Amino acid sequence: MRMQQPTNQQSTSLMIGAEVFIEPGQTPEEIDLWFRCLQEAGMSVTRIRLFESYMRNAAGEWDFSLFDIAYRAAEKYNIKVWGNLFPATAFTDLGGLKFPRDEEHFGSIAKYIVNVVPHFNKFESHYGWVPVNEPGVGSFPTEAFAAGKYAKWKALQAKVEYDSNGYDHFDFADERFHLYYNTWFLNWLTDEIHLYDKGSTIHVNNHAIFRNVAEYDFPAWRRFLTSLGGSAHASWHFEYFKRPQYALAVAANCEILRSGAGEIPWFMTELQGGNNTYSGFTPLCPTSHEIAQWLWIALATESKGAIFWCLNPRSSGIEAGEWAMLNYHNQPSDRLLAAKAVIDSVNTHLDFFENAKVVESGINIIYTRESLWVEKKLQMGGDSYPGRDVGSVMQSAIAYFEALSEAGLQANFKEISEFDFTLDNYSGSSIILAHQIAIPSRYWEKLKRFVQKGGTLLADGLTAYYDENAVALTRLGFPLRKLFGADVMEYKAIGQAGEKVIDIEDICLPACGWTAILNSITAQAIATTDGHITATKNKYGNGTAWWLSTLAGLGSRLANDYSSLNDFLKSSLRLDDSTQRFTFSKPQPGLLMRTLVKENQAAAVIINKTNDAKQISLLTPSRYTAGKLIFADKGGSIDSNDIKIGAEETLVVHFLSVA
Repeated sequence: MRMQQPTNQQSTSLMIGAEVFIEPGQTPEEIDLWFRCLQEAGMSVTRIRLFESYMRNAAGEWDFSLFDIAYRAAEKYNIKVWGNLFPATAFTDLGGLKFPRDEEHFGSIAKYIVNVVPHFNKFESHYGWVPVNEPGVGSFPTEAFAAGKYAKWKALQAKVEYDSNGYDHFDFADERFHLYYNTWFLNWLTDEIHLYDKGSTIHVNNHAIFRNVAEYDFPAWRRFLTSLGGSAHASWHFEYFKRPQYALAVAANCEILRSGAGEIPWFMTELQGGNNTYSGFTPLCPTSHEIAQWLWIALATESKGAIFWCLNPRSSGIEAGEWAMLNYHNQPSDRLLAAKAVIDSVNTHLDFFENAKVVESGINIIYTRESLWVEKKLQMGGDSYPGRDVGSVMQSAIAYFEALSEAGLQANFKEISEFDFTLDNYSGSSIILAHQIAIPSRYWEKLKRFVQKGGTLLADGLTAYYDENAVALTRLGFPLRKLFGADVMEYKAIGQAGEKVIDIEDICLPACGWTAILNSITAQAIATTDGHITATKNKYGNGTAWWLSTLAGLGSRLANDYSSLNDFLKSSLRLDDSTQRFTFSKPQPGLLMRTLVKENQAAAVIINKTNDAKQISLLTPSRYTAGKLIFADKGGSIDSNDIKIGAEETLVVHFLSVA
């Protein structure tokens, strides 16, 4: 079976493709066929792991011929190649190099670059370099090289001005070094590459972002990267989600990357393309509909494209026969055909999708690295408890992202250092701090200024319980007292969300993990339990700070019910103004919408992750005409702004402005 040759092969800033896996035993004819399959699917880019183990023999002699065949095939079929550096590693090593082991290994990496970079940059198909596949190890690096680097780094650290008022404390030096070390190594690799390919494109794909993100200093990476990327594999990376939530997981991953990239482009480097058998934590095969969902979500979050892992199955190793978008007879799977359908739709409307921007909601879900560090540092074992286990900080933030997604809103998802605190007016802007247990001292005044200048701040759970050194702020003269207009007297453990609630003007939010007794100073008490204040609202300057002293977000997630939380968010964040936003007319559990805008056009990607067909209505800014359907993979339809969407279906609706 062959796919019809695409008629609109265009050079575009959007690049969609699949990785071609090259290994000994493959024939030139087969490699040529794979690149032809990419072209026939409308794909324009691939990534190739440049295995030193498959290029250099035991005598130290280099033979690039196998990979030359691939680069020449890419030239033949007009496919651009990201060369993924892959210095020698064990046959069973799936992810490859993360850090040098010792000085000898460090030198061997430099020698690898000397040989590989100037060889492959001469091909017309060469597009750029990925210096490390999936940086991030999830734990402190313990190699001898890291130990030496750590000692030198620590000796250069200046004494910090803030010392938690003299209390004894953790210093989190290991975590801060790890953050620095990742950045240093990526920067060093980039400099080495540029010695032999000056000014070349540099891209990197982090992975397991919901667990590893505290290792990544994205703003620092922008200084030397051309673009930022990531891997979003359901089988490896989505442990905080159930399968019906995988589209949401991709959306949250994309938003974290978009924020991390800042002013440079971002590109989804790896999406799961096929079945996994023995590799991965969760065996699954994506459906054709999931492939369309994940690809559309990336594009609707300003990604410049995506690469599926991978086109062809490798023949050996732990991943033998896995992950591919072609079947074992080199025929296109339903997944590859689904990707082609998306590509064809994008190419038909390329004038819009190139350089379209996410519709700004003004809502910013903020996480702090320090909260993730403290949460991990303080683990003592024992019973699992909501809000205390590793992952609770991130899942609390995800809960608000999911709730807002059900409303059709595309919230920003940022590390606190990525938020711009320098503006003079934050009217219409909001920050959500969901169970962010550690707020560093350097942000206390910035948060106050944000609200003072008209912003809305919503905090829940144990937000600001600690400073950056894991010292409790509740006994230090709470530094955010004026902002929240209240003090916390104590927290009480209450267990998982159940019968306990916080009732705010007849909106019953689930109480989960803990509730506090708050002492109001200037704040308005908006909820009481047993005669004690448990939630407050405080006017501060031109803005408002809301304080929910329980994990309302995580509790809603555990109960799989965001209805009350969405009611509260609609009121507290003033979300009922549809004149500037694209939203569902009412929250739709199991649905999500991503929206793009460009000049006088807009497009909404709507995905139904429920088991039932739905009829829904959209609210759109008044300047837009009724939407026109440009993609539907299960027969959905639109009439004015009323939509019918099938179970697991993706619809893309295009709007034109009448203004």
